[in-house]
Amino acid sequence: MNEHPTTPAAPATVRSAADVTVGEALPPVTIHVDRPRLVQYAGASLDRNRIHWDEPFAKQVGLPDVIAHGMFTMGSAVTLVTDWVGDAGRVVEYGTRFTKPVVVPYDGGADIEVSGVVKALDPETKRVTVELTATAGGEKVLGRAIAVAVLD
Repeated sequence: MNEHPTTPAAPATVRSAADVTVGEALPPVTIHVDRPRLVQYAGASLDRNRIHWDEPFAKQVGLPDVIAHGMFTMGSAVTLVTDWVGDAGRVVEYGTRFTKPVVVPYDGGADIEVSGVVKALDPETKRVTVELTATAGGEKVLGRAIAVAVLD
């Protein structure tokens, strides 16, 4: 028997196209990543490459330290758009290039700083194009990061 009944979450409020302007900056976010999070992601994604959790191995193959999974970085960055839009299902296109790895030291981990700017808005289709910038340690880690979402 469930002693703690739950109520369904309220539906997210989706951003309206009428409330968006080209050039608008999305509120930036910081995503912290540490070794335990990389191990959790490795298990969930089935990408258990040792460069993502084994520091001596990562250094042996020429990396400065353990690095975050590229898909972790990509997926984390787009949360800026999904949170801003109000519904992850509204993101209909997303692509990027990986420019530098996110190095994750054992002590302190790393922060991925993500910002975004509305580059285009089609009033007919209500599709908004957002260009993302993602940096870690002051270096750009994603290039040409573009997400397209459908607004209300």
